[in-house]
Amino acid sequence: MNHLGSELGSVCIIGNGLIGGSLLRDLAARGVRVFGSTHSEAAAARAVAEGFEVSSSLIDVLSRAESELALIVVAVPFDAVASVLDAIAEHSPSCGVTDVVSVKAPVLELVAQRGMRERYVGGHPMAGTAESGWAATQTGLFQGAAWVVAYDYARECAGAGPSAGQGAGGRVPDSWVRVFGQVCRMVALVGAEAVPVTARKHDETVARISHLPHVIAEALAVTGDRGGPMAQSLAAGSFAGATRVAGTRPALVGNMCETNATPLVEVLDEYIALLNDARATLAGNPPSMQALAEAGHTAHERMSARSGARRESVSPVAVSSRPVMRVHPGAPGWVAQLEQIEALGGRVEVF
Repeated sequence: MNHLGSELGSVCIIGNGLIGGSLLRDLAARGVRVFGSTHSEAAAARAVAEGFEVSSSLIDVLSRAESELALIVVAVPFDAVASVLDAIAEHSPSCGVTDVVSVKAPVLELVAQRGMRERYVGGHPMAGTAESGWAATQTGLFQGAAWVVAYDYARECAGAGPSAGQGAGGRVPDSWVRVFGQVCRMVALVGAEAVPVTARKHDETVARISHLPHVIAEALAVTGDRGGPMAQSLAAGSFAGATRVAGTRPALVGNMCETNATPLVEVLDEYIALLNDARATLAGNPPSMQALAEAGHTAHERMSARSGARRESVSPVAVSSRPVMRVHPGAPGWVAQLEQIEALGGRVEVF
């Protein structure tokens, strides 16, 4: 185990589907003491058969987490988050908590309702596939991926004092600082890059680059399929690429999009306006696609300039274009540094 693993300590992962299970695999491969739970006894049995410490008893796992002061990772669908947080509050009252849910503001609200903000740091790895469940888990899923680390609580605490992260009334509690450091070290251990983002900004951003693509892919798949056998026969790479995420389980798509409905509707309106403009120019005499094609090409070039080659990650960033700042959690001015990194779309490393 390297120094990041030793500083991280134990990790308890609640939910061992694609994201939680892949995280468990990666941490175990790096020598971290990691264990978890899944509601499926069959999935737990398969994980145990592969040599992992996974149980179908949530209470037993959370009791162990409390005894080891483990970092708890909530890796369940949003509709199960509230009940998991209730169980954590009862059985793991001393543990730090993070999550991998694709929305942040609704989770933060649930955490606040339970008085757990001082020990919660929201997270969201921008990685995944259209598959789900333990069978879909893999090592290396997060390599090079952006991993959102929400810092709203620190920002609020720092804003109460004369300067960010220090001074009377503005000090971020040590409990939160410790969890923030644990989460960032865990992210680094699995080869991902921590991106500090506030919850509201995160949800608006993923509505654009993650949730809207799901809506588009579903609609495009339906439109293509209405072309019948010939459309199905001729569909090639561009159609397959544009509809790939339509292969995601409908329940997961609904969970993502519905819990982030407000920002998603706003960006959907932007998208529909672009389509309406394209329709109007294509219906003209002569028909024209020029305006949207040029705007889209420019936008694609700009996005590609910050994109790496990782095949599954939603928004990885190339080494040449990702500003990285080293931050010492709890040091004077450290929250202001996080704000600066967020403004640049950069990465944070802790020391």
